[in-house]
Amino acid sequence: MIINVNNQYNLNILSAEVAHENFLSSPRSIGNWKFSTGRRGMLVPRRAKYRKQQRGSMKGIAQRGTRVSFGEYGLISEGTGWITARQIEAARRSITHYTQRGGRIWIRIFPDKPISKKPAEVRMGGGKGDVSEFVAPVRRGRMLFEMGGVTREVAMEALRLASHKLGIKTRVVEKGHL
Repeated sequence: MIINVNNQYNLNILSAEVAHENFLSSPRSIGNWKFSTGRRGMLVPRRAKYRKQQRGSMKGIAQRGTRVSFGEYGLISEGTGWITARQIEAARRSITHYTQRGGRIWIRIFPDKPISKKPAEVRMGGGKGDVSEFVAPVRRGRMLFEMGGVTREVAMEALRLASHKLGIKTRVVEKGHL
């Protein structure tokens, strides 16, 4: 899933041309996906049919979102895991900081899975805990971020810095070179 601020037909986030403050101030809806940037600018689903989900399993490799589709360079996952909304925001900030708001960034994942957590020192029972954060389940081979409109060296370094903010192993790829 992609979130695009400028294009209402596909979902991709944050172009350098869009002022970050304007984006954070207003909730968005594109197609069937309704999302807002929630507290502190992180991505959260605006509403869901069910508040809590089970953990699920992440076996196998990614079937969709495995190629560089929008930009010229991409960050692809080489592992499986959950990427939190905080990690996505930290990676996005590191990319925009390094590129000095040049070029364009596409975020190809969205944290739509709620993770519940019970408070510290609470006895067993009493039902499932409250939703504490949202994560994006990522399988091996999933495209996480894409970049365009910058030189190869700038893109490689920016995506390398972003990879340090994520909790899974990643690699940088070019369009057509998987």
